[in-house]
Amino acid sequence: MLDVSDARLYYELRGSGPLLALIAAPMDADSFAPAADLLAAGYTVLTTDPRGIKRSWLADRERESSPRERADDLHRLLVHLNLGPAAVFGSSGGAVTSLAHAERYPDDVHTVIAHEPPTTSILPDRAEQAAAVEDMIATYEAGDVGAAWGKFLANANIQLDEEVLAQMFPAAPDPEAAADDRFGFTRMLRGTTSFEPDVAALRDGAPRVLIGLGEDSAGQVCDRTSRALARLLGTEPTMFPGGHTGFADDPETFAARMRELLA
Repeated sequence: MLDVSDARLYYELRGSGPLLALIAAPMDADSFAPAADLLAAGYTVLTTDPRGIKRSWLADRERESSPRERADDLHRLLVHLNLGPAAVFGSSGGAVTSLAHAERYPDDVHTVIAHEPPTTSILPDRAEQAAAVEDMIATYEAGDVGAAWGKFLANANIQLDEEVLAQMFPAAPDPEAAADDRFGFTRMLRGTTSFEPDVAALRDGAPRVLIGLGEDSAGQVCDRTSRALARLLGTEPTMFPGGHTGFADDPETFAARMRELLA
């Protein structure tokens, strides 16, 4: 644990070697565990629960959680560890955190891989996307969790099978998991999707910034945002195996791709 002014940050370290941080939001450190175990053969791997999620305590869970706050948290962790400039892989909301961190603390990192950042603020239909997010949040806060998730998945054009849906919506949900789900939906989603990257800082700054994209994500919202951001940065997307959660679905192939990119 690392205590900060308004939170207590939970983190895990594995392995030895150059520092590699794997971050997500609202996913917690456990989502990276299989890949982190593999990458620990060659890297010191940092994983963490974002503020307000699972084991990372937050004083006020009714406040919005912004990417820049989470970037500050990552900076505090990296300073605390004092293991030199890191490589950072951020996925989904964690990808937005990694972009905010690269803008604010470029000396912390040498490579940033922002995997499928949901930065809908850069899309031509940004107003419609923002309205859809507000509708999802309002539906969730009205108590219809299933409908809110249904709108989220439909807007993202993500198709899930019945087994995965059953895991997401158990008949008797764990109270802590439900609280995390609510925090992620109602306090993280708005700030994450509305984040506007500083393209000049990311394009011209010291860290190498790559925009990751899953090979199986074609047609999804994060396929659109990733390609749009890569264009703004004057690059092409860096392809990864699998889809939005490829690091968890096939950690062996993901770890091999990470080693290739960091070599």
